[in-house]
Amino acid sequence: MDTCTAVKYRLLALLEEKHMPIHKLATESAVPPSTIKNILYGKSQNPGIVTIKMLCDGLGITLIDFFNTDDFRNLEQEIH
Repeated sequence: MDTCTAVKYRLLALLEEKHMPIHKLATESAVPPSTIKNILYGKSQNPGIVTIKMLCDGLGITLIDFFNTDDFRNLEQEIH
């Protein structure tokens, strides 16, 4: 799994866990719904750390909470 896919799956899991629709997250995080959708639908190949931090703020979690999963711990090196 690559990093973008891991971010996408983590964001989907958190939205489901918190029963939060995309538009509510957009309002809470000040990230446009189109940006969130681009991450979720794979159009954004490099979501920035500032955007991820804003999403975390909207979800009420820390960056450590966001990245503290097996998916991120087991990522393969992406530089070949």
